[in-house]
Amino acid sequence: MSDAISKPCTVFDGTRRLASGPLSEVAVHFKKAVEKGGGSAFLFDDTTGRAFDIDIRGTAGEMLARLQRMFSNARAGEERGPGRPKLGVVAREVTLLPKQWEWLAAQPGGASVTLRKLVDEARRGPKARSRAARDAAYHFMSAMAGDREGFEEASRALFADDRGRLATLIAPWPKDIREHVMRLLSGEMVRAGEAAMRPA
Repeated sequence: MSDAISKPCTVFDGTRRLASGPLSEVAVHFKKAVEKGGGSAFLFDDTTGRAFDIDIRGTAGEMLARLQRMFSNARAGEERGPGRPKLGVVAREVTLLPKQWEWLAAQPGGASVTLRKLVDEARRGPKARSRAARDAAYHFMSAMAGDREGFEEASRALFADDRGRLATLIAPWPKDIREHVMRLLSGEMVRAGEAAMRPA
């Protein structure tokens, strides 16, 4: 079973990185920053680069227990249809040409098994990881440096996969922000997120 509370996250307070690690560990840092009056405290999902919020009420232990329940309930409450509900398999319509259906039917395990394998291989492929890492870096850059000088040019360099130019353009930005952009771009966080979400 996947464990979303283990997904890699980072907490920033303004331009300063406070902590990086599994959500279960960095949530406490986020709670402390917000309670100090940190209106500039942000919690980022490092697999997507997007900021998100959590309920920080109560003690740190109560907050973590609530997070664990929330993710457990989300998994338990997922809509289950035909297929293998205990595994989270969801039936949906797929439209293919007759010759494609014939090829799928001839594969070991049939169409469903083959399609699942093809999707998993594509998701783990270098192109998909590279795109996910680039998108995460862009979302983080937009949130933390969208109003900074050089942002537009840096975005173009990011999407052109010109890391040297990107590093030059973001060099004037605060150290923690530019280092986190490059860390996200490395793909390290995408791989960590895949590991955290992998069924046990």
